[in-house]
Formats: sequence, C-alpha cells, structure tokens
Amino acid sequence: MSVFTPLTRTELETFLAPYGLGRLLDFQGIAAGSENTNYFISLEQGEYVLTLVERGPIKEMPFFIELLDVLHTADLPVPFALRTVDGQALRELKGKPALLQPRLAGKHIREANAQHCAQVGELLGHLHVATRDNVLERKTDRGLDWMLAEGPALMADLSPESAQLLQKALDEISAHKEQILALPRANLHGDLFRDNAMFEGTHLTGLIDFYNACSGPMLYDVAIALNDWCADEDGKIDEPRARALLGAYAALRPFTASEAQLWPTMLRVACVRFWLSRLIAAHTFAGQDVLIHDPGEFERRLALRQAVTIHLPFAL
Repeated sequence: MSVFTPLTRTELETFLAPYGLGRLLDFQGIAAGSENTNYFISLEQGEYVLTLVERGPIKEMPFFIELLDVLHTADLPVPFALRTVDGQALRELKGKPALLQPRLAGKHIREANAQHCAQVGELLGHLHVATRDNVLERKTDRGLDWMLAEGPALMADLSPESAQLLQKALDEISAHKEQILALPRANLHGDLFRDNAMFEGTHLTGLIDFYNACSGPMLYDVAIALNDWCADEDGKIDEPRARALLGAYAALRPFTASEAQLWPTMLRVACVRFWLSRLIAAHTFAGQDVLIHDPGEFERRLALRQAVTIHLPFAL
C-alpha cells in the first residue's frame, strides 16, 4: 500500500479543523499512488482527497496550486486546493507539504475504447489551450537532460539487447533535443495515464495527479497520453483509438508541421521517460510495500515505437 506517511485520526482531525468542513467521518489510505501519500477523506460537508507530497521541494507547490486554479477557472474537471477559513491553501502535515482537494466523481477504467480516447484528447486540448498564452513556468525534473544523464547510469544493469535499445533512443534524444524544445509550448499534465482520469461510463469527469505538471512542448503531453490510452495489451498502438484521441485534440489545437515531423521521436521519448523512472522506482523501493509499475512495459513499447504508422492529423 503506497501510504508513505501513516496518519492517525487525531492528526487528521487537527489538520482538517481549520477548513470548517465539519467532523471527520472516515478516512482511508489510497493504495494506487506510487510517489505521494493520498487519503480519501469523508467530512460532514463532502468527500475530499488529502495529498502529502513526498517527492520534490516545497518551493514547487505554489506552481501546482496556481496551475490548478487556472484550470478550474477554465471549467476543466480538475481538483484544486481548498483554502482554510483564513485563506491558506498550502499547509504542512508531519513535515510534508499537504493539500486538501475535492474528490472528483467517477472511477478509473482499465479498458479504453475510442470514445474514452476522444474525451482524453479533447480534455488535453482544452488544458493546453487554456495555458499556452500565459504559460506558468516550471522545468520538469524528468525532462530530456534527466533522461540523458540517468539513461547511461542505468544501462549497466540491462541486458545487451535492452542497453542497445536504450542507447539508440538516447542518441535520438540528443540529436533532436533543440528541435524538441522549440516546439509549441503550454503547461503539461505530464502523466495522463488511465489511472489519472476519472470516468462515468464514457464521460470524462476528472483529471487528477498534477504533480508531474510542468511547462514544455505540448506534443510531449500528447505522446505520453497516447502511449497509454491507445496501446493494446502488447503495447502496440491501436489505430482507431489513436485517431480518436488525435482527432479530438486537433479539433481544438491543430498540430504544426514541425510537430508532425517529430511525432515518431516524441512517442519514443515518452517511452524512455517512463522506462527510466520505473527502473529507478523498482530499485529504490525494492522489497517495500509500495506500488511499483513494471519497467518492462515501456521497454516493450519503446521497441514497438521504432516503427510508427499513425500520423498526426491536420498538420499545417
């Protein structure tokens, strides 16, 4: 269970009292997280999620709060930091930055269809359009420079075939780094996987877990989402789902010629990012009661993305 910081009822009651939301009725740790501690909180006035941020410096938290405020103001279905009665959004609990947010309706889905993917593409398009003209700057700590530094360090523990695959991808990142960074920018979710979206039927009701959000190339965000939402059980891209996601996105923000050119590269870059971060997590949390995603999943997807047959629509 991925609750890195256990909390008692008394600790929670003391923390929650300044919000003026009534008595604590129930609470439960959320097992699905792999980086932060999250609790479902039931108070007299509603259902909430309490997050204790375990990774990253506290100085980053105002960025996340401001970004979610911007997206909430743009009527996107995102959580946002609730304020205490005296106006505090960012607080501290057991030495960790802590936020209380509304619990969004819906549930995660395991099997995505074209309707789900179209809704994901549409929401991602709205997110980018809402922020591209006034980007809130935050450099990701798992960007291209991180990949180029961490990749060689992890290569010694890989098989020769895996090391060769990774080296080829790192060489591609190095060769295209400046072109990637010059692509159209906005604020990115950075982790739009199935476990970060909520649905009721085929209606997308919420987008959660913005703690990988940053500023950067919008195409990277699209590649991250498509690699998960539009992949079959073997990791191969399902073309009807991919066309649904890309078409819905492009209806709001048409892709550019430079993005169309770099699309295959960006799909591979997105695979490298999660292959490496999962390798690090598997090593860091080995033997602990923490959810660890399979690094091999993105190694296999990277191998499959060496040939990309799905193209961007509406390139200008």
